[in-house]
Amino acid sequence: MQNERRPENMERIVTEQQAQAFIDSEIAKVRDQVGDKKVLLALSGGVDSSVVAALLIKAIGQNLVCVHVNHGLLRKGEPEQVIKVFRDEMNANLVYVDATDRFLDKLAGVTDPEEKRHIIGSEFIEVFADEARKQDGIEFLAQGTIWPDILESETGIKAHHNAGGLPEDLNFELVEPVRILFKDEVRIVGEALGLPSGMVNRQPFPGPGLGVRCPGAITRERLEAVRESDAILREEFDKNGLAGKVWQYFTVVPDFKSTGVTDGKRTFDWPVIIRAVNTKDAMTATVENIPYELMMHLTQRITSEVPGVNRVLYDFTPKPSATIEYE
Repeated sequence: MQNERRPENMERIVTEQQAQAFIDSEIAKVRDQVGDKKVLLALSGGVDSSVVAALLIKAIGQNLVCVHVNHGLLRKGEPEQVIKVFRDEMNANLVYVDATDRFLDKLAGVTDPEEKRHIIGSEFIEVFADEARKQDGIEFLAQGTIWPDILESETGIKAHHNAGGLPEDLNFELVEPVRILFKDEVRIVGEALGLPSGMVNRQPFPGPGLGVRCPGAITRERLEAVRESDAILREEFDKNGLAGKVWQYFTVVPDFKSTGVTDGKRTFDWPVIIRAVNTKDAMTATVENIPYELMMHLTQRITSEVPGVNRVLYDFTPKPSATIEYE
């Protein structure tokens, strides 16, 4: 199953009926591949892993073991949403691991972006492997690999982000039920599976999470400032009709401070940088024109509601010359 390729004549999935036909076909394939054995899935709460989880719950129920690792770098409300949707509403066999301290302790004092990414990635594999070893009878590993992942790894554009990394003693066979789908098709399949719109249509979110939006050495205080300001930005974009119009939007809190005034007293606090871009393929990106009144409202809310912040800046730089993320 893991070597399946997208047929050249395959119609693009654009309707719920097509999505349902795909779901029925994949359920049959999964049951044939897995039988009565158990399948392990790292459930991040992202689009791909969430759709795979929902599909496999329909196919094999409690024989799917979902592991949700909270590395402390998720957006506000995301771990809670994963638990609510999958454990409470879908009755998933969900293992929740709060590894916040483990990750943040390892990241303390680390300023190099690549070193931070490496620590987050390798620590995630270690935590996931630890949980995998606690489970009995697991022979399969489910992954949210999609068709662009396959194409990009074959052409050398990037290393396949799902390609291994687990210790040798965890020699699982892969289950990849959405590997022949494009991202837009995965979203349609997710809606047909009954996942909430906020999960299926959520904007891209990097593997290292808020770690790449907290440039310099990550501190808990600055990380919280990123999380809270990001939540305000997402809430206001939702209210003002920009959520579905802008491809990606987030906040960054850099590791420097400047002088400000709050309630007549001098402050020495961080700025929050707002980034909002549109793109078709993430290779280039243009900057969204946010209405002035909304920017003023965002500034007022962030500076008054987020501790340790006294300025709000807007990043006007397209890609190129800037990348979309800061690290």
